[in-house]
Amino acid sequence: MTFSAAQLRDQLAQLPPASRYRVAYSGGCDSHVLLHALADLREQLAVPLEAIHINHGLAEHADAWAAHCRQVCAALDMPLVEVTVHAHPGLGESPEAAAREARYSAWRQLLQAGDGLLLAQHQDDQAETVLLQLLRGSGVKGLAAMPASTPLADGWLGRPLLGYTRAALRRYAGDHDLHWIEDPSNFDTDLDRNYLRHELWPPLQQRWPSAALTLSRAARHQGEAAGLLDELGELDYRHCQGESPDSLRLAPLQALNPPRQRNLLRYWLAQQRGLPLPDSTHLNRILDEVLYAAPDAMPQVGWAGVEVRRYADHLYAMANRPDSPPPPSQPWDPLHQPVLELDGQFLHAEPCQGQGLSRRAIVQHGLQIAFRQGGESCRPAGRGHRHELKKLLQEWRVPPWQRQRIPLILIDGQIAQVVDYCLCEPFAAGENEPGLLITRRASPVI
Repeated sequence: MTFSAAQLRDQLAQLPPASRYRVAYSGGCDSHVLLHALADLREQLAVPLEAIHINHGLAEHADAWAAHCRQVCAALDMPLVEVTVHAHPGLGESPEAAAREARYSAWRQLLQAGDGLLLAQHQDDQAETVLLQLLRGSGVKGLAAMPASTPLADGWLGRPLLGYTRAALRRYAGDHDLHWIEDPSNFDTDLDRNYLRHELWPPLQQRWPSAALTLSRAARHQGEAAGLLDELGELDYRHCQGESPDSLRLAPLQALNPPRQRNLLRYWLAQQRGLPLPDSTHLNRILDEVLYAAPDAMPQVGWAGVEVRRYADHLYAMANRPDSPPPPSQPWDPLHQPVLELDGQFLHAEPCQGQGLSRRAIVQHGLQIAFRQGGESCRPAGRGHRHELKKLLQEWRVPPWQRQRIPLILIDGQIAQVVDYCLCEPFAAGENEPGLLITRRASPVI
């Protein structure tokens, strides 16, 4: 199949709508072809176009490559955004993974609502990805390889060239006398993808000339299967969800068969934004060590900064935080500072009537934020006597690792509110009395 600007226009029509197209332009052949064809469609698309060049700072000629990208974009009358990133790998991290994470981090910061970021990965790249995922023992999501489009930050990422071979793009480049950069690292066969591309792929393609097309079709089939598994995971998640999005109820989870349990755990953990997913070893450990542990046990399984724990009849997922003491008590004037950042969370104070804490009590005595030290007691609104905070937390089934991190609102040295759980007498606003509703949120934005 040949490639042309007209065919690119047809592929863009199958992607989400965009108010601006931005091309991830490395200076190599594939992204140059995409950029050139997109520039040819400028009048037909009638939306702003822009190139983004990420300088990883790793290659000897990185600055020269950036200069080349500036020259090409100037010749195409294409605006160019240049971003320099820190892509040096950390301990145990591969250079490829570090560079990829640095690129995606930069793109996430740049993308605005309505932006479509176009990548130049093609059919041969897709076939290589399928083979690499097979060799890694990946499941259906890994074998689905690269989707045609996926949400990214406030915009989306699209791959309009997945239906075209590397050879087709090279023919377009030759026909239009394009000049591009050849990255020497692309020929380093110590890297898995390069070894596959240069050593294994040529004889495979010689024996099966349609291998790239066939493997790309297999990736689409796997993508459909992954979508069905996500739909099943969502149904099971609704049935098993606990009192908060980060928890699952054990009884309905245990009633599922093991493959369905693993599928639900993957789906649930994928919903916890920012948490890396477990490999199959850790997923099976959750089933073996956590799901069926003794009722009075509190087992946990951790990986890459994530923990899954069990308490009572629930599973909980969370980022692994250091076992450090909570911050010391501090004053807070919620009347003049309605949002307070504290211990990685945000307290919000909203004026109200007949709810929350008594505004009069806050004005009269002031307010302190504290955390549990042990031995506290309070009188929850509607109850006739005081209770030990420890017993209240047990009654409310608060997991032990969360108890030290629940903010306590103090007025006149007494607990006036256990945030998210109860108001305490005599500080609750009366009927029609001006009050202040204090809540805990993950974001400073109301």
